[in-house]
Amino acid sequence: MESTPEPEDGRELYALLHLSPDASGEEIRRAYRQYAQIYHPDKYQDPQMKDVATENFQRIRDAYEILSDENKRQIYDIYGMEGLNSGLELGPKLNKPEEIKEQLERLKRRKEEEKFLAHARPTGSIIANFSVPQYLDGYGIMRGMGMSSEVQLPVSKKNTVVVGGNLVVNGTDGTGAASAVLRHQLSSAASVEFMATAGLRSLISVQTFRQISPHSTATSGLALSLRDGSINLSNAWTRQLSDNIVGNIQLALGTDSSISVGWQKKDEKNSAAGDVKLGTNYFGASAHYTRYFSTKSHGRVAGRVGSTALDFEIGGGRRISEFSTVRMIYNIGIQGVSWRFELHRAGQKLVIPVLLSTDFNALLATSVFAIPSTLYFLLQTYFVKPYYLKREKQKELEKMESLSSQLTEARRAAKKAQKLLEPVSNRKKNRQLEDDGLVITKALYGNRKKVKESSESNELNDDVASQVLDVTIPLNFLVSEAGQLKLHEGIKKSGIMGFYDPCPGDPKLLLVEYTFHGQKYKVMVDDYAALLIPQDIHQI
Repeated sequence: MESTPEPEDGRELYALLHLSPDASGEEIRRAYRQYAQIYHPDKYQDPQMKDVATENFQRIRDAYEILSDENKRQIYDIYGMEGLNSGLELGPKLNKPEEIKEQLERLKRRKEEEKFLAHARPTGSIIANFSVPQYLDGYGIMRGMGMSSEVQLPVSKKNTVVVGGNLVVNGTDGTGAASAVLRHQLSSAASVEFMATAGLRSLISVQTFRQISPHSTATSGLALSLRDGSINLSNAWTRQLSDNIVGNIQLALGTDSSISVGWQKKDEKNSAAGDVKLGTNYFGASAHYTRYFSTKSHGRVAGRVGSTALDFEIGGGRRISEFSTVRMIYNIGIQGVSWRFELHRAGQKLVIPVLLSTDFNALLATSVFAIPSTLYFLLQTYFVKPYYLKREKQKELEKMESLSSQLTEARRAAKKAQKLLEPVSNRKKNRQLEDDGLVITKALYGNRKKVKESSESNELNDDVASQVLDVTIPLNFLVSEAGQLKLHEGIKKSGIMGFYDPCPGDPKLLLVEYTFHGQKYKVMVDDYAALLIPQDIHQI
């Protein structure tokens, strides 16, 4: 028994018409005519049989229309049904496989580009600052608010326009700005950006990006202030230090000159970053660490220290849907004690900082951290975790039920297809019996282990029957007039008419027992392996 590596494309259309991938146009037409005579709906009067015939006839006709069309067949052979369903088409006739593949890749890229250009990508954030001390002093609880929005508009494969703006209100004072950016991709390793900003900081700037080695990038920028005419230069270098560590250096020269050195580390469960920044009038350092407890929850600690900042924060977040995450952060520092609530959804963000006290009080600082943490722990332990476990279990159960329903329907469809094949299959079998030729006496297809177990038994128990299909009828139908049965290499057998896949993802085996010239034979082959019978080596 020889094993053949399983290709990505099971060549289902070839299996459906019982053809080799190298079949000629005449062989395709002949196979179609043979199956069309059996499955044509006009041959059946019974409504149920007519429906079964109609469904299978449509499958046969669709397979024939693809394989008999040279261009469609070339696409199917390279990309499978995905290539045909994506709308790929070939232009002038191409003879070499390399030319066909190149043309298909070009058309696929064009489709992806059209899809890319059809969607703008908006991002934005809203920050609402609340202050409890301000409210207790008799003023409004809202301390300030900020809004920002940005939309990326691809205008071509290499050019993107970014339009954005922001508004900030603090008490009775407010300010805002609007910006526009043109980003041009010079090559796969270089790009340039031109930006103009109007508002509180009106300026024009240009910035270039360059991949200087497989592990290093460099960014350079020049900005001109339209308010005072000052010029600022910036440079940044990033280096991949290891598989999951990146280091960077940033240098700014101008009215606010500074230099900073930082690093980032990220793996499946952890994320950490830190930097040190020195300026002409200030210094500062910051670091944060995030631990991913699961795909849905994480915890975070962070701290800052410097000439204008001294604070520490701790908190965490949880993904509540496919696109949404909520976070709660506790912060203590020279500004006071505060909470910060965040909601992230796709490219949008809502941030609500709540200042609880401007004075440092050990009891208050401990309480505002301990009480929410305890409540979160209790909710997580007794409500949220059981709820999510129950939901995950329900999803898994629904998934299994859906798979079971699909397999039941597939088995029913295979049995119906066999019922239509049975009259012709029996005629072929009787003719072979008269000539003492090739007769398939037993054929099973399915889970490798279960097929081997059932090879010595004449009956299938319920456990085996759910993972193994009796395919004696379709194989007798495929026996040629010359008394031979040939299954082609590289074609998944579940695609053969009257077959189906009873155990998706599991290794499968085909068992065939047959008689020829009064002798008994037995053979087992893998799902994608070729089979040619009769052969003397199969004799029992």
